[in-house]
Amino acid sequence: MSSTTTVVFADIAGSTALFEALGNEQAAALVTRLTRGIGACVQEHGGRVVKKLGDGVLGVFAQPEQAVAASVALMREHRQWLQSQPQAQRVEIHVGLASGEVVEVDGDCYGDAVNVAARLCDLAGGAEVWATRAVVSDLRPAHGVNFIRLGHVEVRGKAEAQVMYQVEWREDEEADCTVHSDLMSELDRIGSAVAEIQLAGPDGRRLRASSDEPVQVGRAPESDLCLADPRVSRVHARVEWRQGAFVLTDLSSFGTWVRFKGSEAPVQLRRDNCLLHGSGEISLGVSFADSSAPVVSFQVSDGGTVTA
Repeated sequence: MSSTTTVVFADIAGSTALFEALGNEQAAALVTRLTRGIGACVQEHGGRVVKKLGDGVLGVFAQPEQAVAASVALMREHRQWLQSQPQAQRVEIHVGLASGEVVEVDGDCYGDAVNVAARLCDLAGGAEVWATRAVVSDLRPAHGVNFIRLGHVEVRGKAEAQVMYQVEWREDEEADCTVHSDLMSELDRIGSAVAEIQLAGPDGRRLRASSDEPVQVGRAPESDLCLADPRVSRVHARVEWRQGAFVLTDLSSFGTWVRFKGSEAPVQLRRDNCLLHGSGEISLGVSFADSSAPVVSFQVSDGGTVTA
């Protein structure tokens, strides 16, 4: 039996490091507690928990409004919980939302929306909720949730890049530009304004780049942004405009870490890439845990925030 469904995939970011820090028994107990909480939030907002996959939870909703409301409530409740926890237990949650035809077989769910929700969850940073264009466009007007258009994002398994949005779940976030979710052509027009990124090295040097050509970051003197640190590879990373968004690609020997503003859990890249949005920091060759890490800050100019 198939039906149009909104799929939610929520996952605990950095669970591997959690097991290393706390040990198997304590970490497993914490992960179990968190996944139970995620499942309870899904059910409280009218959804069904399909299954739990280690440190992740797959849920489905009949309406996108329910899925978005559940995701927002989950993130807000988790943020409150984090404030009472010791540093070692402060793990973030990231969520992916997708809508489409889903086939249910023996209690499990299959379909493109399931796969895309899982992929978006992987792409989202800690404390982030990403949603497809279908989720946003299907919301009823005046739903009251803010979104940031992220541009076109390449999703593994999809032939073409897809327009994605980030849900602004924090109550203290303010929208710069708002329109209703039924005006999707207007959202596309707004999102096309994303065309500039500012990078600042540890020495204070600033570099502004547009969509015209890639920016090379590394130790080599000819790099657009040069960092004279032995932990930085000669050609360490590249920032480029790709199908409507700035993408950071790691080209290094030791890796790159990205930490978005408002998120404590960094995204680690090893010969991989991620979408840069909003603002944050990039650590080259060593994680943020090293206080001497060579760090580059970034700020992406975007087309504003939209409200559905």
